[in-house]
Amino acid sequence: MIQSSRTYPLVAVRTLALHAQGLTTPPGAEPPPTADTLYRLIEQIVCLQIDTLHVVQRSQYLVLWSRLGPYHPADLDRLIYGDRSVADQNTRRLFEYWLHAASIIPLTLYRYRLPIMRWFQGGNSHWFQEWLAEPGNAELMTAVLERIRREGPTRAADFEHEGSPRGPWWDWKPAKHALEQLYNQGDLMIADRINFQRVYDIRERVLPDWVDTTEPTHDEMLRHLLELSVRALGICLPVQAADYLYLKRPEARPIVAALIANGTFVEVQAESGDDKAQTFIVHRDHVPLLEQAADGALQAERTTFLSPFDSLFWARGRDMQLWGFRQRLEAYTPAPKRQWGYFCLPILHRDRLVGRFDPSLERRTGTLRLKALYLEPGVAPDEELGTGVAKALRAFLAFHQASNLVIERSEPADFGDALLRLL
Repeated sequence: MIQSSRTYPLVAVRTLALHAQGLTTPPGAEPPPTADTLYRLIEQIVCLQIDTLHVVQRSQYLVLWSRLGPYHPADLDRLIYGDRSVADQNTRRLFEYWLHAASIIPLTLYRYRLPIMRWFQGGNSHWFQEWLAEPGNAELMTAVLERIRREGPTRAADFEHEGSPRGPWWDWKPAKHALEQLYNQGDLMIADRINFQRVYDIRERVLPDWVDTTEPTHDEMLRHLLELSVRALGICLPVQAADYLYLKRPEARPIVAALIANGTFVEVQAESGDDKAQTFIVHRDHVPLLEQAADGALQAERTTFLSPFDSLFWARGRDMQLWGFRQRLEAYTPAPKRQWGYFCLPILHRDRLVGRFDPSLERRTGTLRLKALYLEPGVAPDEELGTGVAKALRAFLAFHQASNLVIERSEPADFGDALLRLL
């Protein structure tokens, strides 16, 4: 039961936020990393953001490792693209589409993407309107869809391109434009990936028969996604509920207010990083967990490393608000302007974000190279922290099938030396 006069401490806010994300389990106490375990975790955090960067394992695989430790990435692939060893059965339980950017999503949420597919079908994308107006592109859309219907799963690379050379960035070959639009509007789905290249097929051959295709209204979609978001965030400011799944804040605001009014979301007073109390919201089902976190019965006990795209950071400003930690991906920042590195992974230790490192996996030699390792100002590199980070590094090496670790630079220097001794 909520104690209306209680102001929840920052440690309770952090703990609930981490618990809702599956990030409080002590290392070694994770459930067995089966396909069912992976699926349940993705349901809990709603979706995985897909990213192409391959410095270490791609982000979608890292997010699961952060919570479960070493597992078989092929198990995730089978959940998305089906198990080829099972003949004549569509075993897919996840699919690729837009949710928080390009995402891997439980098929139970497929119906809640139908309004977005209909929006694309209506030609509401300005980019698509311009492209479709060019001579021959409408006919190309029809031809691409019919070829895939006739010939089966197809990559963009399977279409020949004739004409002027393509530009270095956005000037895709014409068939690729058609494939993307057909995918956006739901006529095509991602049936597989080969060397991370998308393989497209018609929806009827990819979507399992059991999937609900009843289209909700736009408001029903928003209401459902906002509930999922607040569950996954654990606790957040009312305005942040929209951020988790890339919803528009003005559009979400009246629905969040209605969910507060009917008791689905509960307002609480809690501390943020500046020690000032603010009005947060929690899903009513998470109120007992907040009480447990405040009383010390629920604690954050995990040390792990997070993808720069981890869903823990999806609500805007949450990194500084709860942890005083500025999360930045600098891969697209010119090298001379980078502060931390190309692909820095934040270090989570219990309920704090204590540092980050910039890794590079040399797959041929089985070497994980930390080009830079940083602890946050004020973080003491004591024995407990060193032991926790060293244990997480062992699991990280194992997940990447690496046997060697090189730390090129550490701030403070003695922390890197201590890790190497512990390892």
